Amino acid sequence: MGEAALWIGQVFNGLSVGSILIMTALGLAFSFGLMRVINMAHGEFLMLGGYLAFLIQQGMPSPYSPLLTLPLAFLSGALVGWLLESGLVRFLYGRPAETLLATWGISLVLQQAARDLFGPSGVEVTSPSWLAGALEIRGGALDGLGLPYVRFFVASLALLVLGLLGALLRWTRIGLHIRAVSQNREMAAALGIHTRAVDGFVFALGSGLAGLGGAALAFLAPVTPTVGQSYIVDAFLVVILGGLGSLGGTVVAGLLVGLASALLQALTSVSLAKVLLLLLVVLTLQVRPRGLVSLRSRALEEV
Repeated sequence: MGEAALWIGQVFNGLSVGSILIMTALGLAFSFGLMRVINMAHGEFLMLGGYLAFLIQQGMPSPYSPLLTLPLAFLSGALVGWLLESGLVRFLYGRPAETLLATWGISLVLQQAARDLFGPSGVEVTSPSWLAGALEIRGGALDGLGLPYVRFFVASLALLVLGLLGALLRWTRIGLHIRAVSQNREMAAALGIHTRAVDGFVFALGSGLAGLGGAALAFLAPVTPTVGQSYIVDAFLVVILGGLGSLGGTVVAGLLVGLASALLQALTSVSLAKVLLLLLVVLTLQVRPRGLVSLRSRALEEV
């Protein structure tokens, strides 16, 4: 394989990793932009989606099990997220330190539960036959380059999620309420919008997206009890780099972080690549302290 093929392959890998980061980080951006909640347990929703994909494949080893896995991963993540928000987080609104500690505790409990149920080693989900293989390129500068179909699937899934999410926010009544509450909660409440219901819906929606991202990740890498921690750090970087509460910025930053991570790992070790990525984000924030796409709303101006 030539050098050009190697770098194109890394860019392609970065796009698929960025797709998972986008699905994970959107939930964080939602919960912070709307409720100013830093959810440390968000990565564990990704872990739950991954283990659910494993269980469904073990119980129903069909080539079409992913078509059932993905919606179930979203719904299970959304249900657990809704229970967490309604049973704990809503009592801690306006108290960021307590919220952070409480969700961190939930994160540790979920990790230990996964370790007890599945063991400390990772479990693997085999890609179905229709996702096996790769698009092989023969001849020319890219001779030998193979682009796995499963990574095309993950990137396509992220595009579908973004399209549906955009339609939800733009064309539905609940989307209108979400935009109103994110801009001015007090005014939205005065106009009769049930802000409490909007909070619960948005938290569950973000958790469901993380569960969906976990199911997609299971086709690319083993699922371990700590897989959420591995991605939650990058997801927080995406939210900060993109601009707090900015969904458009989250998408752009997710792609940039995924690409930068894949390219840096091709040049050096994984650990050093993480350090370099963090330095790049810090330098970018020195130039644009409000992130790549700054969002102006009364809620965020009070932060």
